[in-house]
Amino acid sequence: MVFWGRQHRISLEQECELLRALGYGVELWPNTGGIDECLYDKRNWPLLTAATEGMLVSMRSRNDNPNIEQWDEQIECAKLLNANIIAGLKSLRVSHEGEVEDWDYLNDIVRMAADNEVKICVETGRLEDVKQIGDKFDSIWYCLDTGHISTDSGHSFREYVDALAPRTAHLHLSENYGRFDNHRPLGCQCGIAQEDWNYLLESLNKYDNEVIGSLEMTPCLPVEMIRRASSFLFDVLKWPDRPVKSPEHTKAALKPE
Repeated sequence: MVFWGRQHRISLEQECELLRALGYGVELWPNTGGIDECLYDKRNWPLLTAATEGMLVSMRSRNDNPNIEQWDEQIECAKLLNANIIAGLKSLRVSHEGEVEDWDYLNDIVRMAADNEVKICVETGRLEDVKQIGDKFDSIWYCLDTGHISTDSGHSFREYVDALAPRTAHLHLSENYGRFDNHRPLGCQCGIAQEDWNYLLESLNKYDNEVIGSLEMTPCLPVEMIRRASSFLFDVLKWPDRPVKSPEHTKAALKPE
């Protein structure tokens, strides 16, 4: 299971040290702490390599209308870190109306990712928009976002699961009250019934996919986030593969710099 956290006053190195000690990986975001420079720029690769050593890593795609050269750079970064790329529809130039603005652009991205053996996982937006990309490209995978699908009044939670589970390689895990995707902690008993969580796991188990899950919650700090989510996922729902703390976990400090 991979952890992803909102921005907070700790360095990337500190965050990775803590998560690694707790047995978790990290989902990187392209910008942190209000810094405009993209974390995936080549000059940052030594930092990323050192900070994430020994960790499971995934990368949220840059969302600033990246050109093909910038996509090539972040794909090379993902190959270096052995990471999947979680691509939002906006980063692929899909409009709010679901229109793909440039199929050649999208085709180049998919080709570069395949050449580098990097998985592109399209993050859940409208079901029709996500599916049209998957139907076009066999190498595309899905990131099923439980928070987003809970806010869609047009399709049920299980309709999303049925449609996307066969090619799901990543999960964004959070809850909400059904109106806004505000990333409430797992287990807060908001809008997702326990039966639907069970249905999700049962559906994923039908396919031989390697699935990575990211805890996507705010505003609590990582330790509290992990405590709440772990209790719900592994004690209540009985999901498999609970992360195991390293012997150094008591030494991992979470101190703002």
